[in-house]
Amino acid sequence: MFDQAVSRRQFLGLAGGLAAFAGLGLAGCGNSASTGTSAGSAAGSAAASSLSGDITYEGASSFQALVEAAAEKFMDENPDVSITGSGNGSGKGLTAVSEGTVQIGNSDVFAETKLDADAAAKLVDHEVAVVGMGPVVSKNVKVDDLSLEQLKGIFSGQITNWKDLGGDDAKIVVFNRKAGSGTRATFEAAVFGTEKNEFKGDAELDKSGDVATNMGSTDNAISYLDFSHFDDSKFTAVKVEGVEPKSENVFDNKFPIWATEHMYCAKDADDVTKAFLDYMLSKDVQGKLVEKQGFIPVSEMKVAKDANGKVTEKK
Repeated sequence: MFDQAVSRRQFLGLAGGLAAFAGLGLAGCGNSASTGTSAGSAAGSAAASSLSGDITYEGASSFQALVEAAAEKFMDENPDVSITGSGNGSGKGLTAVSEGTVQIGNSDVFAETKLDADAAAKLVDHEVAVVGMGPVVSKNVKVDDLSLEQLKGIFSGQITNWKDLGGDDAKIVVFNRKAGSGTRATFEAAVFGTEKNEFKGDAELDKSGDVATNMGSTDNAISYLDFSHFDDSKFTAVKVEGVEPKSENVFDNKFPIWATEHMYCAKDADDVTKAFLDYMLSKDVQGKLVEKQGFIPVSEMKVAKDANGKVTEKK
């Protein structure tokens, strides 16, 4: 799980802090104006007597647990609201919300990287958290630090034995994510840059939970996970370029693999969907659930990424 060493918590207003984070209009879906994170909290409680309806979501499995936890609290405050969904990958989530089959599409990547420009322009982005992602190895693997070049060799199929990395003489078992996964897209963007990679590995897995399960039961394996799925009892998270996978190292981009967690909706989303997305940016979620679930509040990041994943200084 995330390292919790940083105690400073400054929750910027949505119109100022989050818009500055990515240079995007991050107010509520449609034409609703944002009134800041504290107002988002009120959306869940003050409207409890009037909100009703069904919300469905699809998308990234990396922060599905966070969305589920927030949904449970929101439904407790709004008993006439039902929120259900699945975590089958960022690509599926973005396609589903674009086609109108769900109200919310969850993604580890910007919509522009998965949808055509016209489809992406019809969606509204809500950045709800930031998470680091990094390589994990089986408990029996003795290698505890890998360079980006070494990761490139492993995940392109060029390096196939742990002995070539200072470990035991054993075949490297590579667990990859399936195409369409935002976690995979984030990992490959950091490792391969713009180079195309066709290597599938020994298995392509659907979800972060599947990776965690397989890593916990397989020797000599390697994969990658978001920090919120790290489990020291099952596998080992390794350093990248000598930098430990911890939250404070993500803040300044010292740890090179991280993503913003997005929740997209249509511009004409209904009131209950808008209220839930406002709630995701409230103090109730940003100040409690986000960190509890192993993520970083979006307002705390010192750097940002543009739509193509390029790191820029946060204004």
